[in-house]
Amino acid sequence: MRMRTDSVAGKRKKYSAEFKAKVALEAIRGEATIAELVVKHGVHPTVINTWKRQAIEGMAGVFSGKAEAQAAEKEGEIEKLHAKIGQLLVERDFLARASGR
Repeated sequence: MRMRTDSVAGKRKKYSAEFKAKVALEAIRGEATIAELVVKHGVHPTVINTWKRQAIEGMAGVFSGKAEAQAAEKEGEIEKLHAKIGQLLVERDFLARASGR
């Protein structure tokens, strides 16, 4: 048994969300077999099946309003971060004036 010694051994590939969605959609459509998608995209069949399952499970969230709730939650978090930035700027300016700079 021979072990790989190059720098690729032990490293996982990272795929973009767009790529995952494209491959998952092709798998869901069923116009090509998983084996054909493996050859076409160079991704392991288990990974393709995982992306397909995640896409199908995630579709329910689109119609249930989860996506909207997550977007609203992110907006609230962004507002909190902007408020914190404003607070830190005020504190910085106050301390700069207090120190005589």
